[in-house]
Formats: sequence, C-alpha cells, structure tokens
Amino acid sequence: MSNRLSLEDSPYLQQHKNNPLDWYPWCDKAFEKARTEHKGIFISIGYSSCHWCHVMEHEVFENTEIAAFVNQHFVCIKVDREERPDIDKHYQELHNLLNRRSGGWPLSVFCTPENKPFYAATYIPPYSRDRMMGFSELTAIIAEKIAQNDEKLFQNADEITGYLRPKNESVQAAVLNDKIITQFTLQAQHNYDETNGGFSKSPKFPHVSTLQTLMHIERLGSDEKVKNILFHTLDSMSLGGMYDLIDGGFCRYSTDEAWLVPHFEKMTYDNALLCQLYAKAAIHYQNDRYLRIARECADFMMDFMMEDDLFYSASDADSEGEEGKYFVYSYEEITQALKACGVADIDQAAMMIGASAEGNFEAHCIIRLSDNERPEWFEALKSQLRALRQTRTYPFIDKKVITAWNAMMIKALFVLGKADSRYQAQAIRSLEKLKTTMFLDERLKHSALIHKTPKIDAFLEDYAYLCSALIEGYQSTLDESYLIDAQRFAHKALELFYEEGKWYFSRGAFTTAAEMDDGTYPSALGIMVNVLLGLGILIDPKYTRFGFKSLEYVSLNLMKTPIYYPTLAAEAITHLKGLRVIKSSSENLLENDFHVTYPFVLLKNDETLQEYTVCGENSCFAATKKGEELDELITSTL
Repeated sequence: MSNRLSLEDSPYLQQHKNNPLDWYPWCDKAFEKARTEHKGIFISIGYSSCHWCHVMEHEVFENTEIAAFVNQHFVCIKVDREERPDIDKHYQELHNLLNRRSGGWPLSVFCTPENKPFYAATYIPPYSRDRMMGFSELTAIIAEKIAQNDEKLFQNADEITGYLRPKNESVQAAVLNDKIITQFTLQAQHNYDETNGGFSKSPKFPHVSTLQTLMHIERLGSDEKVKNILFHTLDSMSLGGMYDLIDGGFCRYSTDEAWLVPHFEKMTYDNALLCQLYAKAAIHYQNDRYLRIARECADFMMDFMMEDDLFYSASDADSEGEEGKYFVYSYEEITQALKACGVADIDQAAMMIGASAEGNFEAHCIIRLSDNERPEWFEALKSQLRALRQTRTYPFIDKKVITAWNAMMIKALFVLGKADSRYQAQAIRSLEKLKTTMFLDERLKHSALIHKTPKIDAFLEDYAYLCSALIEGYQSTLDESYLIDAQRFAHKALELFYEEGKWYFSRGAFTTAAEMDDGTYPSALGIMVNVLLGLGILIDPKYTRFGFKSLEYVSLNLMKTPIYYPTLAAEAITHLKGLRVIKSSSENLLENDFHVTYPFVLLKNDETLQEYTVCGENSCFAATKKGEELDELITSTL
C-alpha cells in the first residue's frame, strides 16, 4: 500500500511512496498531527540521484520492523532538497550548528512535537555498528524521552531554535583592494594537487568557480603558475572516469584523488558549469580539446537530459540495484570492441584506456585515457561501447525542471554558441521555453515536474541565474528584450530578497540568509552581484551601487579568506579592476571576430556607431575602426 507521497509530483518523493514508513510531504497537516498526538517529528531530506539516500531507504525505510515502531511514535516527513532548497538550507545550518561540520544527504533531523529540532545527522544505519548509533536504537531513546517530556531534551530544543532564528548583526566592513588577487592565488596554490590537479584529496569535486576565478586572474596578468593549475586540472578531469568518455557529461564527483572512480550520478548544474568553463577556456586559449569536451557535455545534456527544450535535474548513479552498472565494462567487452574496430595491438590499446583483466572498479573497467590526445581508433571504439550501453537499463532520471539549473545550462549553451551556432539556437529555444513555463501570473517559479504546473515560488538563486542567462543571451544576440527581462527580474529580486546590503536566499517557510560560499554550485549571492555589476554598466549605474553595497556587506570575510568564496572574489576583482563595454553597431559586434584578453568586457549595441568605442561606467575612452586593435585599446584604458 502506498503512503501519502503517492500524490506528490517530486520524483524523489515518488521513490518513497511504497515505503512502509508512513511518510508525509512537508505540510501543515503533519505538524498538526505531531502536536495533537504529542509525537516526535522525523524529517528526512534527500534527492532522487543521491546514492546514500538510496542506501538508507533500503536499509532503514524499507525495514518493516523499524517502520512499525517509528509509525507508532513519530510523524515522518520527506523533503526533496531540490524542490525545497529553503528547507534544506535551514536544516543544513542546524546540522552545522550541532555537529560543527557540514552536513550532506540524506539529512536526518529529529524535532519535538512543536517542530523544534534537537538532533541532526546524515546517513544513519538501521542498527548500531562501528560506533554509530543505529536508527532503531536512536528512535527508541527519542520516543521514550518525548513520551516522558524529558526536560533536558525540550530545553535543548528551545535553545537550538533560538540560535537558528535570523539575527540582525552589526557588520564590520573591510576595504576591498588588490590584495584579494594575491591572497586568492596563494590560497589556491596551497590547496592545489600537483599530481592530479584540482584542490582537494578524496572525495574530489571539480571546484568550477575556483577555476573560473583563476582564469580571470590569469587573463589579468598572464601568470604561468596560475595557467598551469588551470590547464593541468582541466586536462586531468577530462581524461575519463568522473568525465564520461562514452556518452559525454560529468559525474558529480570522484571518490578518489585521480578523477577515476566517480559516484556515477550526473547533475545538470555540474554539466552546465563545466560545459561553460571548458567553452570559455577553449575560446580564450584557442584549445580544440577543451572545445570538444564542451560540445560533448552539451550534446549529452541535449540527448539524454532534455525534453521540449527544458533540462531535467539529474540522473542516478545506480541501475538494476548496482552503482555504476550502466557505465562500466568487463575486460572481455572492451577487448571484443577493440577487435571490432580493427585495432592491431589489443593489449596496448586496452592499457591506453585504463582497461585490464583485474579492472579498476570492482573487477570492472572504467574508461580513462592515459593521454589527452585520443587514439585515432577511439571514436570507433566509443561507438562500439555506446552500442553496448544501449542494451542496458539507463539509470533513473529525475525529470524535475529547476529554473536556476536550466538557466545555468542555457548560459553555457550561449557561451558555447560563440564557437558553434547550433548551440546558440538551442539556448534561444530553451530560454523562451523556460520563461513561458516558469514565469506565470507575473511570478517566477522554482521547479516543476516536466509538463506539470509549477507550484513553488522562486528563490534568490532562480532570479540570479535567470538574470545571468538573460545577460549572456544579450551578449550573444544583442536582442534587447533579454536585457529588459534581466532588468525586470533583477528588480524583483531586489524587492524580495535585498535589505541594506544583505541578501536572503528565501523568505517563505524559512528566512535563510544567502550564503557567501560556493557550495554545490556558485552562490546565488555571487551571481546576483555579477548581474548587478553587469546591469550597472549596460543600463544604469544605480545597479552598480547595489552590487558594491552587497560586496561591502561581506567584505571582511571576503578579504580574509577569498578562496572560500571564489564567485564573490571574482566580483570583487571585477569591481576593483572595472568593467569595460565595447559599443558599436550590431553588425560590427556580432559579425566581426575579435579577441580580447581582459576578462571583464561586455558588448552594447549602438546602431549610430560605425566604429568600436571602449567605455567605462562613467565615460568612453577611445575608439577604433579595427577590431584587432580592441585588445590593446582596452589595456590602455586600465
């Protein structure tokens, strides 16, 4: 028999509809039941492609013995963190407060009958093991304490709730200056893995915003050390493993230091950000290998993760009950495919793609190149291995459409479209579809299952990333309707989420502050500042003032440890160095190919101009009729 989740649109909640646990979605009825029946509340937060969420479901939530006890003593609430990031952020903050470390998913929270939290953890095993208290033992202790109105438990919950309330704290500002560039570079070099690239040990995430900021810094000063970090990391990530050489697209992260063994889920935001990063690197450094990765990444999203011009949120790591089963190969499958391609030396070829009889992942083989130059037979092999995959069950796809994540992917397609026009055409279609789907009755929405009506109002990240995509759309097409829309949504974001320099992520069920740091993807705050600085030079300097005040509000932490906040660090550098605008006719700006090294440059069409004019925020500096002179001309204005 299905539980109450069977009526929900969320694919993640649908995954749990047949659990013996009597799940509620997030709703008033659940909290009312807990109060009236004096039961503890268990809140579980996760997402559909989360591997450890599946493990906890199988071990705990499908356990009928555990479910019988929990249903009797608790009200259980399931939350899709992609659908309700505001709820997730609130309880992640709780986890950090209680455990002095960041949380993750699944997030497991216990609350009093009045919904005051007192305990937070991530994955909890069904029974106690390895010095971890089990879910069965934990719920027995909590149920008894709530039934007995344990004074200490309820007092702790009151104190914790007090700590979680938003506070009006005085803010100490620091002077923003060029030291932020030196500081960021030194901190990045300190964290840099000289062997494998990237900035951490295992598990290893791509840290796109750190690489993006380093690219800005390198373009400002042509720093060879910075360029080496950037190229080494881009090269290493794209060799295969975390990057899927067969279907294209990046997995969420690597479980090892060498980018070889991923958790195999693929997220839209990772692929959008990495597609954009490789496209920018390809265009600026004229690197065909990076352009190929960007194209393969975009093609994966368009072939596997798109319907009616909108992008799904994620695909799972597991299929047929096994992690990575769709993605990996037996050694025999690989050798047979190599023979079918007419490769002469099978053993050497297998070694070149990381394949061996013993395998590199649970006796199977993940394809990873030994060199960035692909062998001449690799495309034929890829076709063979892709055909093999087509005989397998594809991992579950979460067909939820999220405004912010679609906007990220659309921006990536616009950037890539500067090198290949077919991606720009897709970006234009997808942007129009996103607006008509998610902007209803003059209200922007956050998410909806594909072809369903969206119900949840947008958060700051949706406004920020949509504005960013619209500005990129304007840069690619000079269609002024994009700029008008960007201004309109920026106005609404200021109205809903801005207060004297401080930004909020949400102000609904929970009021949550916008985060400075780049977590799973660049902070909404950093993207919003980028939007305001861009609108400030393209439309009206008042937006620049909002952008500067936003930077000033976070300046003390930003100047101290900029590596924690790469997107905001990039915007501080933009503010310090100054944006430049190239003004000319649409024909000049779109049809003439010119290369500009300075990273903070925007285009603005002016049909009265037949030459190129370089301008700052308050004045124009110089003009030329030759596009090839623009790079030197901009440098002379700095």
